Amino acid sequence: MPTVLVTHDVLDAVVLADRLLVLQDGRVVERGPTSEVLSRPREAFTARLAGLNLLTGTAIDGGVLIGEEIISGRVVEELQAREPAGAVFAPSAVAVHRQRPHGSPRNALPVRVAALEPRGDVVRVRATGPSAAGLAADVTPAAVAELGISAGEEVWFVIKATEVAIHPVSGGSSGA
Repeated sequence: MPTVLVTHDVLDAVVLADRLLVLQDGRVVERGPTSEVLSRPREAFTARLAGLNLLTGTAIDGGVLIGEEIISGRVVEELQAREPAGAVFAPSAVAVHRQRPHGSPRNALPVRVAALEPRGDVVRVRATGPSAAGLAADVTPAAVAELGISAGEEVWFVIKATEVAIHPVSGGSSGA
C-alpha cells in the first residue's frame, strides 16, 4: 500500500522508505530511490542530511574542478567532460593537517576552521573557505589536542581519492 511519510529523521527514511523526495525551502531538490539519493546527493542540503560532504563543480577526467582546486576520485556514474559534477565523501574520510601534506593524498583543500563540535568519541571539525564551506572532518579528541586547532585557524583537509565518489549533479534531482 503506498504511503507518504513526512520526516526530518534520516533514520526513518532509511528504514521505512523505498523512495525519497527531498524538499528545501518549499521546492523539490532531489527524488529517487532512497539508497541512491542518500549515497549520491546532488545538493549540499541532501548531503548534510545524509551525513556526507559534497563539493560541486565541473567534471574533468577523473575528478571535479572546483574553482581552482581539482578533487580526484572514483567516477561512480557516467560523466561527460565539463558537465556539472559532485565529489562526495564521508567526514570520517577527511584527515586534518597543519601543513599541506606531501605524498599519496591527491586531494588537499585549504580551509578555515569554523567550529569544533564534540560528537561522542569524535570531534567534527567544520570548515569554511572559498571551496570548502560546510565541509566536515571527523577526528579524535586526541588529534584536535595534538594539532592544537581552534575556530578561526587555517588547516588542510586531506581526502584520499579512493574515498571520493564522483557523479553528475545536473538537474538537482535524480530519478523521476
